[in-house]
Amino acid sequence: MSRSRLHLPVFGLIFSLLLAGCNRDSPPEKAITISEGWPKTISSRYGDITLNAPPKRIVSTSVSITGTLLAIDAPIIASGGTGPNTTIADANGFFKQWHHVAYERGIKSLYQGKANAETIAKEKPDLIIVSATGGDSEVKLYEQFASIAPTVVINYDDKSWQALARLLAAITDREKQAEAAIQTFETKLAELKTRIHLPPQPVSAMVYYGDDRGGNFWTNDSAQGGILNALGFTLSPLPEAFKNNHQMGVRKDIVPVNGENFADAITGHSILLFSADDAMVEQMKRNKFIAHLPAIQQGLVFPMGNDSFRLDYYSAMNLLATLDTTFREQVL
Repeated sequence: MSRSRLHLPVFGLIFSLLLAGCNRDSPPEKAITISEGWPKTISSRYGDITLNAPPKRIVSTSVSITGTLLAIDAPIIASGGTGPNTTIADANGFFKQWHHVAYERGIKSLYQGKANAETIAKEKPDLIIVSATGGDSEVKLYEQFASIAPTVVINYDDKSWQALARLLAAITDREKQAEAAIQTFETKLAELKTRIHLPPQPVSAMVYYGDDRGGNFWTNDSAQGGILNALGFTLSPLPEAFKNNHQMGVRKDIVPVNGENFADAITGHSILLFSADDAMVEQMKRNKFIAHLPAIQQGLVFPMGNDSFRLDYYSAMNLLATLDTTFREQVL
């Protein structure tokens, strides 16, 4: 495989990537353009790279992207991790929804937190995947990575896991595997819709951060909102005063509301708590500033699992399982 700065003609799949995340002043990403067949040219704002053949030794510096690489059975050999021993990650910083798959495939944990180019170089990768945004982004080390192997920077904040899977599949020659994973999920989703009993609608779908910090509300543009809509849920609209409250930049999937205004933003007849378990539900119920809300007083607060914030194939499947067990026999 070779890396080239030449602006070669490219065609085929085009994926528009917007640089989202916390920096609201960041310019939009140039569309990633991927040529068909092999050799394959991948063009982005970082220039062009050419892969002479499908990669065989992929290193992911983004723990959020690693799960999707595993789902399409890409030849990933090593990955960075997040902080270890948390509700969402194991001792190596691998997300719990897919860590067993990673170990079965012999995926090596390179680090927890900050990336190290020397550590990555020792693995002799033929492709390095980097996240454009998010807490696991290592874009600042792009030039170091690019001196080791062809490096692709991908934004996952602006797309569903299915779109991310198709993008990664186009790069790694795993289109059939990606479509198989997507079809498995879609079949499960369709089956679930026929047997669940929805709680009182509409619902506030959110991530709760504590009494003083408020939370983030999922919008219809979010992956979580898309799944809920497909199952027949209706997201309760935020009051007009909060709809443009995008402190997190150009992201359209979540709207943050601080603790002072938090109660006013919870307008749903039921509450779905993402990135949460039963303990988080109990914590929320003890919040004196929102305890008066009908949904809380009536016990209509449901945890969606600790791994439901960043949805990849594995956590999305877990979310469907949680919705199934929560609402299949729910009598309201």
